[in-house]
Amino acid sequence: MKKTPFVTLEQVESIVKDYPTPFHIYDEKGIRENARKLKEAFAWNKGYKEYFAVKATPNPYIMKVLKEEGIGADCSSYTELLLADKVGLDGSNIMFSSNVTPAADFALAAKLGAIVNFDDITHIDFYEKVAPFQETMSCRFNPGGDFKIKSQIMDTPQDAKYGLTRPQMTEAFLKLKEKGVKHFGIHAFLASNTVTNEYYPALARILFKTAVELKKETGVHIAFINLSGGVGIPYRPDQTPNDIMAIGEGVRQAYEEIFVPEGMDDVAIYTELGRFVLGPYGGLVSQVLHEKHTHKEYVGLDACAANLMRPAIYGAYHHITVLGKEDAECDHMYDVTGGLCENNDKFAIDRMLPEIKIGDYLFIHDTGAHGFAMGYNYNGKLRSAELLLKEDGSVEQIRRAETPEDYFATLNFDNL
Repeated sequence: MKKTPFVTLEQVESIVKDYPTPFHIYDEKGIRENARKLKEAFAWNKGYKEYFAVKATPNPYIMKVLKEEGIGADCSSYTELLLADKVGLDGSNIMFSSNVTPAADFALAAKLGAIVNFDDITHIDFYEKVAPFQETMSCRFNPGGDFKIKSQIMDTPQDAKYGLTRPQMTEAFLKLKEKGVKHFGIHAFLASNTVTNEYYPALARILFKTAVELKKETGVHIAFINLSGGVGIPYRPDQTPNDIMAIGEGVRQAYEEIFVPEGMDDVAIYTELGRFVLGPYGGLVSQVLHEKHTHKEYVGLDACAANLMRPAIYGAYHHITVLGKEDAECDHMYDVTGGLCENNDKFAIDRMLPEIKIGDYLFIHDTGAHGFAMGYNYNGKLRSAELLLKEDGSVEQIRRAETPEDYFATLNFDNL
């Protein structure tokens, strides 16, 4: 799959007159089209709803675009709940999935009417001390062991800190039922960034069978199954993208086989996709500041791992396009680096690219999710601006770049 930037060199040269590099930029048209396709894939389920994982791209403008497409918010913290409130989301439009949760977070979730998804059985008693139980509540399930698809291990839930064991799910549902909860949800996340159409259907079968068992054991009404995230994107050009229509159809088949015979055809399907919804529709644009010719060939950017940390901490691949040289031969090998005092501050290692000159603009692909969101201030680096490429071709700044004054704002110099 050829990766093509959604901005051209000419567009970037115009944008930088107002907004200097580096910056993250998002493609509104692509986001909306993808959101509509996702909803189409699950249109067979009348209760279907996507709750965008706010942690992936915590920007109110992005959340507003998604809200206009009928998408809610999956929040994991007090601040993310405040963001959801700021864009006018409340009630069943918010899913609150957290862990090691402070009392204030539960209290705010209850105030907003969010659907609370308990990560641990002990949180039920903890929650009762700070907020009233809602009619609809959920629990996060961790089946343990290894999660496999066609004998291939995709992840190891037994090592994850999240969720309740299978016996705890029964105990929790009975306990919540005693507290007056009337409608129940089951949530699980068993693998991250899967690029296979089989993940969601396999997960669905596990959760659907568990739901049938829990209904029989506890007599509760199962209102929804939350398949959470995990549907990934092809970061590498040689990867085949997920087919969301095929994924939706696979889940439908599992639904028809497991739920319908049990008379559970009113169960809604929820998803919490951050990477799939936003990942390909964001890019980090940076300019080449320096060349270095030592034991290797280096190009140094005005961006660094503080702007995109995935390559530094995970060794993650992000494709790079040299704007204006899209069709040039990739016959030069470079390490593409930032300016942090850390040797892992590299966007690419031994990457074959066209010849790069000082002043060139690089487009680093697939930063729409877990890109800006994971930024930090090490070395006193300042977070970049975020821009939105609107459907009409105009560009709007949706977060300004930080300044030194922002960096100093929380420091106390009074007694120096």
